[in-house]
Amino acid sequence: MSSDVVFWLALAAKLVLTAGIVVSASFVTERAGPLIGALVVTLPVTVWPAYVFLALDHDKIFIADSAVGGLGMNAVSAVFMLVYIVLAQRRGIAASLFAALAAWLALAMAARFVPWTITRSILANLVVYPACIVATRRFCDVIMPPKRREWYDLPLRTLLVCALVGTVLVISNVVGPMATGFVAVFPISTTSTMLILHPRIGGPASAAVIANGLFGLAGVGAGLAALRLSVMPLGLLPSLGLALLVPVSWNLMIWLVHKRRSHLIIRTRLLRRLP
Repeated sequence: MSSDVVFWLALAAKLVLTAGIVVSASFVTERAGPLIGALVVTLPVTVWPAYVFLALDHDKIFIADSAVGGLGMNAVSAVFMLVYIVLAQRRGIAASLFAALAAWLALAMAARFVPWTITRSILANLVVYPACIVATRRFCDVIMPPKRREWYDLPLRTLLVCALVGTVLVISNVVGPMATGFVAVFPISTTSTMLILHPRIGGPASAAVIANGLFGLAGVGAGLAALRLSVMPLGLLPSLGLALLVPVSWNLMIWLVHKRRSHLIIRTRLLRRLP
Protein backbone atom coordinates (compact mmCIF):
# COMPACT_ATOMS: atom_id res chain seq x y z
CA MET A 1 0.00 0.00 0.00
CA SER A 2 1.45 3.39 -0.98
CA SER A 3 2.35 5.92 1.70
CA ASP A 4 -0.19 8.42 0.30
CA VAL A 5 -3.04 5.91 0.55
CA VAL A 6 -2.01 4.97 4.08
CA PHE A 7 -1.89 8.61 5.11
CA TRP A 8 -5.38 9.43 3.79
CA LEU A 9 -6.85 6.25 5.24
CA ALA A 10 -5.28 7.10 8.59
CA LEU A 11 -6.60 10.65 8.36
CA ALA A 12 -10.16 9.51 7.60
CA ALA A 13 -10.12 6.84 10.33
CA LYS A 14 -8.77 9.22 12.95
CA LEU A 15 -11.26 11.92 12.06
CA VAL A 16 -14.21 9.55 12.33
CA LEU A 17 -13.05 7.73 15.46
CA THR A 18 -11.87 10.78 17.37
CA ALA A 19 -14.90 12.90 16.51
CA GLY A 20 -17.25 10.06 17.42
CA ILE A 21 -15.60 9.31 20.76
CA VAL A 22 -15.00 12.90 21.87
CA VAL A 23 -18.48 14.14 20.95
CA SER A 24 -20.07 11.08 22.57
CA ALA A 25 -17.92 11.54 25.68
CA SER A 26 -18.99 15.18 25.98
CA PHE A 27 -22.65 14.13 26.09
CA VAL A 28 -21.88 11.21 28.43
CA THR A 29 -20.03 13.56 30.78
CA GLU A 30 -23.03 15.86 31.06
CA ARG A 31 -25.27 12.92 31.99
CA ALA A 32 -23.05 10.42 33.83
CA GLY A 33 -20.37 12.58 35.44
CA PRO A 34 -16.67 13.32 34.95
CA LEU A 35 -15.20 9.86 35.57
CA ILE A 36 -17.30 7.99 33.01
CA GLY A 37 -16.79 10.74 30.44
CA ALA A 38 -13.05 10.67 31.09
CA LEU A 39 -12.85 6.89 30.65
CA VAL A 40 -14.63 7.19 27.30
CA VAL A 41 -12.46 10.03 26.01
CA THR A 42 -9.20 8.31 27.04
CA LEU A 43 -9.89 5.18 25.03
CA PRO A 44 -7.00 4.79 22.54
CA VAL A 45 -9.03 6.01 19.56
CA THR A 46 -6.21 8.13 18.15
CA VAL A 47 -3.10 6.35 19.40
CA TRP A 48 -4.07 2.82 18.35
CA PRO A 49 -5.19 3.65 14.77
CA ALA A 50 -2.00 5.67 14.36
CA TYR A 51 0.14 2.59 15.03
CA VAL A 52 -2.11 0.33 12.94
CA PHE A 53 -1.57 2.54 9.88
CA LEU A 54 2.12 2.91 10.65
CA ALA A 55 2.34 -0.89 10.67
CA LEU A 56 0.92 -1.00 7.14
CA ASP A 57 3.88 0.99 5.83
CA HIS A 58 6.78 0.22 8.23
CA ASP A 59 8.58 -2.71 9.81
CA LYS A 60 8.73 -3.90 13.42
CA ILE A 61 11.83 -1.86 14.25
CA PHE A 62 10.16 1.39 13.19
CA ILE A 63 7.05 0.54 15.24
CA ALA A 64 9.19 -0.32 18.27
CA ASP A 65 11.10 2.97 18.06
CA SER A 66 7.88 4.95 17.58
CA ALA A 67 6.31 3.24 20.59
CA VAL A 68 9.27 4.27 22.75
CA GLY A 69 8.93 7.89 21.62
CA GLY A 70 5.17 7.76 22.11
CA LEU A 71 5.52 6.36 25.61
CA GLY A 72 7.93 9.11 26.57
CA MET A 73 5.54 11.75 25.25
CA ASN A 74 2.67 10.14 27.10
CA ALA A 75 4.32 11.36 30.30
CA VAL A 76 4.45 14.87 28.81
CA SER A 77 0.69 14.68 28.20
CA ALA A 78 0.16 14.26 31.93
CA VAL A 79 1.91 17.58 32.57
CA PHE A 80 -0.21 19.17 29.82
CA MET A 81 -3.33 18.00 31.65
CA LEU A 82 -2.01 19.12 35.04
CA VAL A 83 -1.41 22.69 33.81
CA TYR A 84 -4.91 22.89 32.34
CA ILE A 85 -6.60 21.42 35.43
CA VAL A 86 -4.99 23.93 37.78
CA LEU A 87 -5.58 26.98 35.57
CA ALA A 88 -9.14 26.05 34.59
CA GLN A 89 -10.28 26.49 38.19
CA ARG A 90 -10.12 30.27 37.74
CA ARG A 91 -9.18 31.00 34.13
CA GLY A 92 -11.04 30.86 30.83
CA ILE A 93 -10.53 28.35 28.05
CA ALA A 94 -8.09 30.54 26.09
CA ALA A 95 -5.64 31.14 28.94
CA SER A 96 -5.91 27.60 30.35
CA LEU A 97 -5.50 25.77 27.06
CA PHE A 98 -2.82 28.09 25.68
CA ALA A 99 -0.68 27.63 28.80
CA ALA A 100 -1.19 23.85 28.73
CA LEU A 101 -0.24 23.64 25.03
CA ALA A 102 2.79 25.87 25.62
CA ALA A 103 3.92 23.51 28.39
CA TRP A 104 3.38 20.49 26.12
CA LEU A 105 5.30 22.08 23.26
CA ALA A 106 8.22 23.12 25.50
CA LEU A 107 8.50 19.65 27.02
CA ALA A 108 8.09 18.00 23.61
CA MET A 109 10.97 20.08 22.24
CA ALA A 110 13.11 19.14 25.23
CA ALA A 111 12.11 15.48 24.91
CA ARG A 112 13.56 15.34 21.40
CA PHE A 113 17.04 15.67 22.93
CA VAL A 114 16.48 12.81 25.37
CA PRO A 115 17.91 9.44 24.23
CA TRP A 116 14.69 7.58 25.00
CA THR A 117 14.84 3.88 25.81
CA ILE A 118 11.97 1.67 26.90
CA THR A 119 13.29 1.77 30.48
CA ARG A 120 13.47 5.57 30.58
CA SER A 121 10.04 5.91 29.01
CA ILE A 122 8.42 3.53 31.50
CA LEU A 123 10.13 5.22 34.44
CA ALA A 124 8.97 8.65 33.22
CA ASN A 125 5.36 7.44 33.20
CA LEU A 126 5.70 5.72 36.58
CA VAL A 127 6.95 8.95 38.14
CA VAL A 128 4.84 11.58 36.36
CA TYR A 129 1.37 9.97 36.42
CA PRO A 130 1.17 9.17 40.15
CA ALA A 131 2.50 12.67 40.94
CA CYS A 132 -0.08 14.37 38.68
CA ILE A 133 -2.93 12.17 39.95
CA VAL A 134 -2.11 13.03 43.57
CA ALA A 135 -1.77 16.74 42.74
CA THR A 136 -5.17 16.88 41.02
CA ARG A 137 -7.18 14.44 43.13
CA ARG A 138 -9.11 17.23 44.86
CA PHE A 139 -10.39 18.48 41.49
CA CYS A 140 -11.91 15.13 40.39
CA ASP A 141 -15.34 15.24 42.04
CA VAL A 142 -17.58 17.99 40.66
CA ILE A 143 -21.34 18.00 40.10
CA MET A 144 -22.08 18.55 36.42
CA PRO A 145 -24.19 21.69 35.92
CA PRO A 146 -27.42 21.12 33.96
CA LYS A 147 -27.29 22.45 30.40
CA ARG A 148 -29.90 22.69 27.66
CA ARG A 149 -28.77 21.31 24.32
CA GLU A 150 -29.13 23.40 21.19
CA TRP A 151 -29.74 22.00 17.71
CA TYR A 152 -26.26 22.99 16.59
CA ASP A 153 -24.40 21.26 19.45
CA LEU A 154 -23.67 17.98 17.66
CA PRO A 155 -22.51 19.36 14.28
CA LEU A 156 -20.49 22.14 15.93
CA ARG A 157 -18.67 19.72 18.25
CA THR A 158 -18.00 17.32 15.37
CA LEU A 159 -16.58 20.06 13.12
CA LEU A 160 -14.37 21.35 15.94
CA VAL A 161 -12.84 17.93 16.60
CA CYS A 162 -12.35 17.17 12.88
CA ALA A 163 -10.59 20.51 12.30
CA LEU A 164 -8.20 19.94 15.21
CA VAL A 165 -7.44 16.31 14.32
CA GLY A 166 -6.94 17.12 10.64
CA THR A 167 -4.47 19.90 11.43
CA VAL A 168 -2.37 17.68 13.71
CA LEU A 169 -2.35 14.78 11.24
CA VAL A 170 -1.26 16.93 8.30
CA ILE A 171 1.64 18.22 10.38
CA SER A 172 2.56 14.68 11.41
CA ASN A 173 2.99 13.64 7.78
CA VAL A 174 6.29 15.53 7.52
CA VAL A 175 8.15 14.13 10.55
CA GLY A 176 10.31 10.99 10.94
CA PRO A 177 10.19 7.79 13.15
CA MET A 178 10.83 8.98 16.71
CA ALA A 179 8.95 12.23 16.11
CA THR A 180 6.10 10.15 14.66
CA GLY A 181 5.71 8.56 18.06
CA PHE A 182 5.62 12.03 19.61
CA VAL A 183 2.87 13.24 17.29
CA ALA A 184 0.91 9.97 17.56
CA VAL A 185 0.28 10.56 21.25
CA PHE A 186 -0.47 14.28 21.02
CA PRO A 187 -3.52 14.64 23.30
CA ILE A 188 -5.99 15.35 20.50
CA SER A 189 -8.99 13.83 22.28
CA THR A 190 -8.16 15.63 25.53
CA THR A 191 -7.66 18.98 23.79
CA SER A 192 -10.93 18.57 21.90
CA THR A 193 -12.72 17.72 25.13
CA MET A 194 -11.37 20.88 26.78
CA LEU A 195 -12.53 23.02 23.85
CA ILE A 196 -16.01 21.50 23.91
CA LEU A 197 -16.69 21.26 27.65
CA HIS A 198 -14.99 24.34 29.13
CA PRO A 199 -17.23 26.95 27.46
CA ARG A 200 -20.29 24.77 28.03
CA ILE A 201 -20.05 23.54 31.64
CA GLY A 202 -17.33 25.79 33.05
CA GLY A 203 -13.67 25.42 34.00
CA PRO A 204 -13.93 23.39 37.25
CA ALA A 205 -16.33 20.83 35.75
CA SER A 206 -14.26 20.51 32.57
CA ALA A 207 -11.10 20.19 34.67
CA ALA A 208 -12.75 17.38 36.66
CA VAL A 209 -13.13 15.37 33.46
CA ILE A 210 -9.48 15.95 32.55
CA ALA A 211 -8.34 15.09 36.09
CA ASN A 212 -10.18 11.76 35.92
CA GLY A 213 -8.70 11.31 32.45
CA LEU A 214 -5.23 10.99 33.98
CA PHE A 215 -6.21 7.50 35.15
CA GLY A 216 -7.24 6.50 31.63
CA LEU A 217 -4.20 8.01 29.92
CA ALA A 218 -1.95 6.02 32.24
CA GLY A 219 -3.54 2.95 30.66
CA VAL A 220 -2.63 4.25 27.19
CA GLY A 221 0.97 4.37 28.39
CA ALA A 222 0.72 0.77 29.55
CA GLY A 223 -0.58 -0.17 26.11
CA LEU A 224 2.39 1.52 24.40
CA ALA A 225 4.78 -0.29 26.73
CA ALA A 226 3.08 -3.58 25.83
CA LEU A 227 3.43 -2.73 22.13
CA ARG A 228 7.14 -2.01 22.43
CA LEU A 229 7.92 -5.09 24.53
CA SER A 230 5.91 -7.51 22.40
CA VAL A 231 6.40 -6.33 18.81
CA MET A 232 9.81 -7.93 18.28
CA PRO A 233 9.13 -11.38 19.77
CA LEU A 234 5.45 -11.68 18.79
CA GLY A 235 5.14 -9.67 15.58
CA LEU A 236 2.93 -6.78 14.52
CA LEU A 237 -0.58 -8.22 14.78
CA PRO A 238 -0.34 -9.68 18.32
CA SER A 239 1.46 -6.60 19.63
CA LEU A 240 -1.12 -4.25 18.12
CA GLY A 241 -3.80 -6.38 19.73
CA LEU A 242 -2.12 -5.93 23.11
CA ALA A 243 -1.77 -2.18 22.52
CA LEU A 244 -5.58 -2.02 22.28
CA LEU A 245 -6.48 -4.65 24.86
CA VAL A 246 -4.36 -3.23 27.69
CA PRO A 247 -5.83 0.32 27.85
CA VAL A 248 -9.40 -0.87 27.23
CA SER A 249 -9.07 -3.44 30.04
CA TRP A 250 -7.48 -0.77 32.27
CA ASN A 251 -10.40 1.64 31.78
CA LEU A 252 -12.88 -1.17 32.37
CA MET A 253 -11.12 -2.07 35.62
CA ILE A 254 -11.23 1.57 36.78
CA TRP A 255 -14.97 1.69 36.02
CA LEU A 256 -15.61 -1.54 37.94
CA VAL A 257 -13.63 -0.27 40.95
CA HIS A 258 -15.54 3.02 40.86
CA LYS A 259 -18.86 1.18 40.59
CA ARG A 260 -18.03 -1.07 43.54
CA ARG A 261 -16.85 1.92 45.57
CA SER A 262 -20.10 3.78 44.82
CA HIS A 263 -22.17 0.77 45.91
CA LEU A 264 -20.22 0.50 49.16
CA ILE A 265 -20.73 4.22 49.88
CA ILE A 266 -24.49 3.95 49.24
CA ARG A 267 -24.73 0.81 51.37
CA THR A 268 -22.82 2.46 54.23
CA ARG A 269 -25.11 5.48 54.16
CA LEU A 270 -28.21 3.28 54.21
CA LEU A 271 -26.90 1.26 57.15
CA ARG A 272 -26.23 4.46 59.09
CA ARG A 273 -29.86 5.48 58.70
CA LEU A 274 -31.13 2.20 60.18
CA PRO A 275 -32.19 2.32 63.85
